[in-house]
Order: sequence, then C-alpha cells, then structure tokens
Amino acid sequence: MNLLSIDELKTLAENSQSPCISLYMPMQKAGPEIRQNAIRFKNLIREAEERLDTMAIRHTQAQNLLQPAMELDTSEFWEHQDHGLAIFISPQVFRYYQLPMEFSELVVVSDRFHLKPLLHMLNNDGSFYVLALSQNDVKFFEGTRYSLNQIEVENMPKSLNEALLEDEIQKGVQHRIGTSRRGAGNASLHPGTFHGQGSPDRDKRQEDILQFCYAVDKALHEKLRQQKAPLVLAGVEYIFPIYQQANTYNHLVEEPLTGNAEFIKPEELQEQAWQIIEPLFHQNQKQIMELYQQLVGEGTGKASSNLKEIIPAAYYQRVDYLFVPVGEQIWGKFYPETMAVDSHPEPEPEDYDLLDFAAIHTLLNGGEVYAVEPEKMPNGVSAAAIFRF
Repeated sequence: MNLLSIDELKTLAENSQSPCISLYMPMQKAGPEIRQNAIRFKNLIREAEERLDTMAIRHTQAQNLLQPAMELDTSEFWEHQDHGLAIFISPQVFRYYQLPMEFSELVVVSDRFHLKPLLHMLNNDGSFYVLALSQNDVKFFEGTRYSLNQIEVENMPKSLNEALLEDEIQKGVQHRIGTSRRGAGNASLHPGTFHGQGSPDRDKRQEDILQFCYAVDKALHEKLRQQKAPLVLAGVEYIFPIYQQANTYNHLVEEPLTGNAEFIKPEELQEQAWQIIEPLFHQNQKQIMELYQQLVGEGTGKASSNLKEIIPAAYYQRVDYLFVPVGEQIWGKFYPETMAVDSHPEPEPEDYDLLDFAAIHTLLNGGEVYAVEPEKMPNGVSAAAIFRF
C-alpha cells in the first residue's frame, strides 16, 4: 500500500500507460458486514473486465492487468481496512490506498486515471506542510486532515552542524548562502531573542542558525516552487523569527507550533497543525468563492462556469482556482489540436470524466482545486473557474 500525498497524486496523473483502471469502493471495517467487501470487490473487477472488453482489450491481456488487484482478495486483507479503498492499475502501475473516507462505488477505464474523488481528501480537508526544525534534526511532512506523511527533500540539511560543514566547504567558491540570496547587509539581521545576546559567541551562534535556516529554505524552495499549500513551522520559540527572515515560501503560516520538534510525535504534529490549518483553509475557500462570484458579476471574462472554456484553460495552464462537485461526472473527451470539448450523457469507450480532467490539469499546473459537495457549488453549476489571464 502507498501513502497518499499530493506528490503521489501527481505521479498517478502523469502516468502515460494505457489503459488505466480506477476502482473506488466503500469498506466495512468490522462485524459480519466485512464479507461484503470481497463481494463488492469482485463485482467491480467484473465491471472493469467488461469495460476493457468494450475497448477491444483481449481477455488474456485484461486478466494480466487485473491480476495484481485480484491477488489482494484474501480474508486477511479485507479484515484490515479503513473507510475507503482506491485501486489504480495500468500496464506499469499498480497502487492501492486504504483511506479514512468513504467512496461511492465507481469503475473508470480510460487512457488516464480518475483521481477527482481523492481531491476531496487532499485539498478540501486542508492539504498542508509541516517543517519540524531543530538544530539537531530537520523533518518535512505533507499532511491532510487525516494523515501526516514524512517527505524526503533533496539537499535538505539534517542538522545545524551538517549545514555549517557544507557552508565551510563552499567558502572560497561562492558567498555564504545568506549573502548570495539576500545580500551582504543581512549579516546584521536581528533573528530572535537570546538571553545574554550581544556577546561574540552568542552573535556567532545566531549567524550560524540563520545560515542553517537559509540552507533549509533553499532546499524547500526547490521542492515547493509551484505549491500554494500552507507551511507550518514546528520548533522552539526563538527559531521562528530566525526562519522567517530566511524564508522565501509565500505561504508560511504566521502561527508556529512551539516546542522541541525533536520530541513531537508525527500524530501530535498532525493534530496540532490541523488546529491551525482548518480555520485558515475554510476562510480561504470562502474568499475564493466570493472572488469568483464578483468576477462573474463583473463580466470580465476572468471567471467562468462554461466547461467548454474551463477544459482548454485548465489544459493550457490558465486556471488559478477551480471548484468541482464531489461524486459527479461529465463524460467525454477534449481534443487539444482543435480545442473542442465533446461530452456525452453516458460514458463511451475511451471517455473520461471532464471534471476530473480539469481538476487534475489545474493541480498539475500549480492551480488550486476545491472539490465540494454539489449543493455548495455556486449557483448549482457543474464547474467554476477563476482564470490567471
């Protein structure tokens, strides 16, 4: 089983091997109803086989594709479940996720994975980052309302001493990290409060910590270049103002988690960070919805609910914010060469959900997607987008 994260979602979205099979099902976690899990699963596999047949996929090829999923069908597997199960299969991909949210039964077989049901968990429940920072340890996490997963960041120093050692190696070859990024005048910044501040040893330690923060920020800058999710810093109180001065990520949250990050368990980090993130997330969603209504009312062309405008805009990186309804699909195809959008009331062979297409391309292109309950869509529309230009 894989851990679900925004990066994992992007890996699935970028899969180019066809056919792509997406299975979603609600799960029973306890009691005699557990038997329904296997029955429901077999029915979905049978439906996937039928969909593959309509795409002229040979029966033996279909069987080979579905074999890894069918091997999950054991009593032990069904007895250890969460509220929902999502499975993704293509010629070179097999991933499944046991998730803390219930899905409606759904089978989609197309030339891309159907991922929109997952957005409700990743985006609507407050996707965020946590940087647990101390002089002896640095950890980076990606979280949601339900989970917190540690993420490796390339070139991220593991400790203050490691950052200083690298800094010493680079001396004589290039300016110190802080100087090269912020200018020589930054050496006299005032990063936080230290008891006894003013002594040469204290000043040197402050400068060392600032350089350490620059090194951490530089690694995160590469990782988060296209991201907009809020970043919460967890660490002792004095390190937050220091890190603020080194930070270049525009979505660092003003309220830190204070305490020694070395000794905070991941589940505690997730719970405490969510208390900070939840009100920010709902406030942000409300503001974006109000902005959409304003732009539509002004008739500037910067917002639209017309799917034939939204689909090409999402594909060509023009959508900044997108609202889509959970549990609804509009089947069809998009033809980039002609910009045509062809929709059908029922899925035809090789169709895909156009709402899913718009959502995933918006996400891949650095936009934000809000998957909301259908009754919360503005004016009952099928999609609502704010354009970058």
